[in-house]
Amino acid sequence: MFSPAIYYTTLVGFCLFGDVVADSSPCNNGNPIVTHPIPPGGKALDSYTVEVRSIMHKGEPHNVLPFLVDVAEANTTSGASIIHHTSVAYFDFCDPVNISVTYNHGSIHSAVVRPYSYNITPSVNGNTITFSLPSPKNVVVQVNDEIWDVLHLFTNNIETNIPRLSDPNIVYFGPGLNNNRAASNLTGGELLVPSGKRVYVASGATVTVPLVFDSVVDARILGRGVLRKGGVQVRRSSHIIIQDVVLIDSNVGIYESSNVTVHGIRSFSSGAWGDGIDSYCSHNVMVDSVFMRNSDDNIAFYQHRDTWYGNSSNLTIQNASLWADYAHPINIGTHGNSANPETMDGVTIRNIDVLDHREPQMWYQGCLAINVGDSNLVKNVLVDKMRVENFREGQLVNLRVMNGSKYNTSPGRGIQDVYIKNLSYQGTNANPSWVLGYDSQRVISNVTFDNLVVNGQRIYDAMEKPSWYFTADFVPMFANEHVHDLRFVVSEP
Repeated sequence: MFSPAIYYTTLVGFCLFGDVVADSSPCNNGNPIVTHPIPPGGKALDSYTVEVRSIMHKGEPHNVLPFLVDVAEANTTSGASIIHHTSVAYFDFCDPVNISVTYNHGSIHSAVVRPYSYNITPSVNGNTITFSLPSPKNVVVQVNDEIWDVLHLFTNNIETNIPRLSDPNIVYFGPGLNNNRAASNLTGGELLVPSGKRVYVASGATVTVPLVFDSVVDARILGRGVLRKGGVQVRRSSHIIIQDVVLIDSNVGIYESSNVTVHGIRSFSSGAWGDGIDSYCSHNVMVDSVFMRNSDDNIAFYQHRDTWYGNSSNLTIQNASLWADYAHPINIGTHGNSANPETMDGVTIRNIDVLDHREPQMWYQGCLAINVGDSNLVKNVLVDKMRVENFREGQLVNLRVMNGSKYNTSPGRGIQDVYIKNLSYQGTNANPSWVLGYDSQRVISNVTFDNLVVNGQRIYDAMEKPSWYFTADFVPMFANEHVHDLRFVVSEP
C-alpha cells in the first residue's frame, strides 16, 4: 500500500547531486546590482524599458536591456508554427530592489506580475509599472493580457565563484560568439565535455555548438551566458550539473544517466519538437528552480526510445515556473520498450507554477499528464503544491493508460500509487480532466487527490453534493471503470 507520508519523507531527503555553485556571500555595498549585455546573436527589443535600483544602497538606477526571443503557437490549419517576438531581460542583485518597467507600445489598461503565487502587486503610473523584489525570482510582466508581447524578467544572486580563465579544468567561453577554441575542435559536430571539466559560459557569451557529456563523470555547465541552437545532451554519464544558463531553441536531453541536476536554467523554444527538458531511462534526476517556455513539452520523463534502454527512478521537478505554448507543462510515461517492458518508479513534483498551457489536440492535453504507453509501468508519484493559473486551452490533469497510434506500439501496463496534494486551479478554459485505465488488466490504481481546489472550491468525497454525483464531477473530471481506489480527501496541511 502506498504511504504518502513515508514516500514524502524519503524524497524530501533527496538533494542536488553534486554541489550547485551557490552565490550567497554578503552583499557588495559598492556593486549590489550587476546587469548583462544583450548576448551575441540577440537583438534589442523596444517593447519595454527596464530600470532597477537598490533600495538599501540607493545610487543611480541601472538600465537592464531586453532582447528579442522567438516563441510560437501552432497554426491548426497548416501545422506550421506562428512565430511571435517576446522580451527577455535579466540581472543579478543582492538586497532588495525596486524595478521600473515602462511599456513603449501604447497605454496600459491592466498589468500583472506572475506567477501570482509571489503576491506581487505592481503600481501603475501612466505607462510605467513599478514593483520590488526582496530576493531573486523569475517573473513575467504582462500588460493588457498580452500573451506574446510580455517581459520575462529573470534575476540571480550576484556571482561570487566565477572560474578563472587560467584554470585548466575550465572550458571558458568569454563574451562573444563561441569565444573559445574548443568550439572549433568538435567531434562529430559536438563539443565533448571530459570528466572533471566545467564549461563556463560568461555574461555576454553565446555558444551555438552542442555541449555533450558522453560516458563521463563529475562535469558541469554553468554561467550567465546563452546556449543557442546547440543544446545539451547527457549520455550514459553521472554527477552532471547544468546551471543558470539561458537556453534558446536548445533542448536538455538526459539519456541513461544518473545523478543529474538541472538548476536555475531559463529555456525558450519556437521550433518543431521544441521540448525543454527530456529524460530517458535515468535515475536520480533533479530539475530545480527553472523557468521554461517552450514549443512542446516543458519537461518530459520517458523510458526507452532510439538507443536508450532501462528503468527510471527518483525523478524530481521542483520550484519551477512552466509555460507550455504547445503540449504539456509536465508529461510522463509515453515512450518505452514494448518488447522488454520498463518501469518508472518514484517521481516527485513539488512547488510548481503553471503559467500557461495551450494544446488544441485532445490526445496531448494536461498540465499534469501521466500518459503511459509502450508497456510502461509508472508508480509512486507524489505531487505537492502545484498551482495552475488560467491557461488558454487544455486540461488540468490527464492520467491515462494508452496506446496512441502515432507514438506507441502497445498500451502501457498501468499507473499505480499517485498522491496529488495541494493542486489548485484558477481559471475558466480547462476542458474536463481524464483519469482513464485501458482495460481490466491495464488499470490505474490508488490515486489520491488531497486538498484539490478548483476556482476556490475544495473538492473532496465528503463535500456536500447530491448522492448520485461523483466527486470527480465537480472538477470536472471523467474517471472510467478501469480506475480503482480514486479518492478525494482533505488532510492536515
